[in-house]
Amino acid sequence: MVDNVGNTLSYSIETEVPSEYMGDLIDFIQKKYILPEQKQFTNVSKETVDGNASLSFISLDASGKQDLKSEIIGSRPIRLNVTRLDDTVPEERVDKVKQDVIILVGFFEEKMRSSTLFFAWREGEEIVPEKLRGKEKQPLNRIFLETQILLFVIFISLGMFLFFVIGWLAPVVLLAVQFVFVFFSNKIIARGADWRITENNPSIHLVEYHLPLEEHEDFRQKYPKDVLLNIKKEIYGETLAKKGEIDCETVRGILANHGLACKPEDLSTHKVDVYQLVKKTVDSFGFPMPEIVVSNTIIPNAAASGPSPSRGVVLITTGLLAQLSDGEILGVLGHEFGHLKGRDPLLLFALSSTEFLLRFYVLLPLFPIIFFSYLFIAYFWLVMTLIYFIAKFFEARADLMSAIVMGKPKILAEALEKIGFKRLLYERLPSYRFQEWLSLDPHPPIYFRVSRLEKLEVPVKIRHPLIQSAKDVINGFFASF
Repeated sequence: MVDNVGNTLSYSIETEVPSEYMGDLIDFIQKKYILPEQKQFTNVSKETVDGNASLSFISLDASGKQDLKSEIIGSRPIRLNVTRLDDTVPEERVDKVKQDVIILVGFFEEKMRSSTLFFAWREGEEIVPEKLRGKEKQPLNRIFLETQILLFVIFISLGMFLFFVIGWLAPVVLLAVQFVFVFFSNKIIARGADWRITENNPSIHLVEYHLPLEEHEDFRQKYPKDVLLNIKKEIYGETLAKKGEIDCETVRGILANHGLACKPEDLSTHKVDVYQLVKKTVDSFGFPMPEIVVSNTIIPNAAASGPSPSRGVVLITTGLLAQLSDGEILGVLGHEFGHLKGRDPLLLFALSSTEFLLRFYVLLPLFPIIFFSYLFIAYFWLVMTLIYFIAKFFEARADLMSAIVMGKPKILAEALEKIGFKRLLYERLPSYRFQEWLSLDPHPPIYFRVSRLEKLEVPVKIRHPLIQSAKDVINGFFASF
């Protein structure tokens, strides 16, 4: 969130960093941001503001002139105040400082997460250990996540092989099989998840025990995965005994029984009512309630899939529930349901099918040399680049649909910044930014999506979201030259 008072912009940055670690965060920002570029800053000072650690500094422009005064206050949420020292200072300079802080907070959270004991479970179901990299079910789920573009790539590649096996019937057979996959993608995703969320059992419990960073490796050696799973089962049993509720005393007692000198300030508990978050989103869209499933992986992600809203499924990872606030989760869900509203899976199926049939029944008979030589590599790359570029129209429209229906474009922008903080850092390089537009990724660059959302006025009124999104994506691409 941002407030504008005179020449001062005040930002509120949601974070999962506990209050007790804010001093470490401020030290981290000074070490990684200020010290390496000392010539770009002056008047650097650390203080305590209302009991919170803070860092203030003045930025210098390319000519060495003071242009911005910034103050980072380590409260929850983090407060960032940026004051223009000159009315001519461009807005881009202020945005850069804001994104710098968000990126630094993201790296600190990642560092902190590496030494965090993470528990997640759903009442009444078997404990499922989280997947650190999602190796077990991730490949299947990734086929159907987002706009299902990976599915199309697999089928297009397989098409050439089958052509040599069954001849001219290959496209028809493949398209029929692909359509079945698309039509039943909701069932396949649901089967691959860990937990189902219902109105009677709507919540996911999250417990995080934050270890000092220097103790991380010793802890992992002393407490292997099987021991951690037993600890989780004990916490789970105590939770049931308390009718589904959890308190810090219960968790601390169990951890202490296993030799962990648990400090109250290092332990945080959180219960997310996933059902109500999804219900609020579908009510805003006017959709029927979809099936809700949760995958226990620390990778933050969400997806709404299915051929239509009435046959939809929404998948949420525990990483998303842990890292984002409820408002940010609603923004992400709005984006995902924007895909269902636009029937993007079916549109992309139609797009890839058109190319598929055109290639086999028109281009191949007329220009066989393309498909039986190295020229096919160039053709395939060009076609995939074009399909992925068009897919960016649908992703941009999903952002717009979330902004229009949920009415919180800036909160969705904040969620994207938090999830994609590493890409934001890389995208500052002009060569990487241009590469992102032509990469085999259906998503436009993060910087483009964030900037576009932040410029939207609430309420958002756009008559033709897809046409507007296509224009914005094309303009954004040419602006990257």
